[in-house]
Amino acid sequence: MRVLRYFFFFLGLTFFGLGNAIAVKVQYLGLHPWEVLNVALYQRYGLTIGTWSVVCGLTLVLVSLLVDRRYINIGTFLNALLIGPIMDFFLWLNILPTATHSWLDYTILLIGIILTGIGGGVYVAAGIGAGPRDGFMLSVSDKTGLSVSRARIVVESLVLILGYLLGGPVFIVTFIYTFIQSPVFQRSLAFFRWFLHLMEQKRASFVADSHKG
Repeated sequence: MRVLRYFFFFLGLTFFGLGNAIAVKVQYLGLHPWEVLNVALYQRYGLTIGTWSVVCGLTLVLVSLLVDRRYINIGTFLNALLIGPIMDFFLWLNILPTATHSWLDYTILLIGIILTGIGGGVYVAAGIGAGPRDGFMLSVSDKTGLSVSRARIVVESLVLILGYLLGGPVFIVTFIYTFIQSPVFQRSLAFFRWFLHLMEQKRASFVADSHKG
């Protein structure tokens, strides 16, 4: 079942990267604070958006290792290293819908947000490890005494301010992104945790029956 968990982990990363790539195509409507920062760094210093995602992710992993390494494991490194290149790959394919500057762009962005929410739920449900941003915010929560939700608000607000000052795409959707993504994430996480648990139960039952035979 470890293979199945890794399959869902990588599937979740793929969905997450695809969702981010779709959102970037209509970035003028606003992006998630972390993507605002990644796009700002890309626009100012070059490289690719995905490369800056990797740089930021690995930076957070390093800080978390120094502060509290409990939340760092193989899944954290894989998350930090792979989501950016996956996003760059989908952008490089040039098959994603582009901005039309009409109401259709809101639909495109909504699809991107939903995909990232589903992807996040899938890779967390796999149990391979939390992402670098999640691990960092858990560390902040532990060290400051803030709740996880408040730690997330503080960290993402600071990231958003930095991204905005660097010229990142901040608009109305930036401020409602989490309110759409979080419920999708929670439902996806609950469903895939149930599904993986069910698969493991069935496998255990099959193995037990085969031993009896």
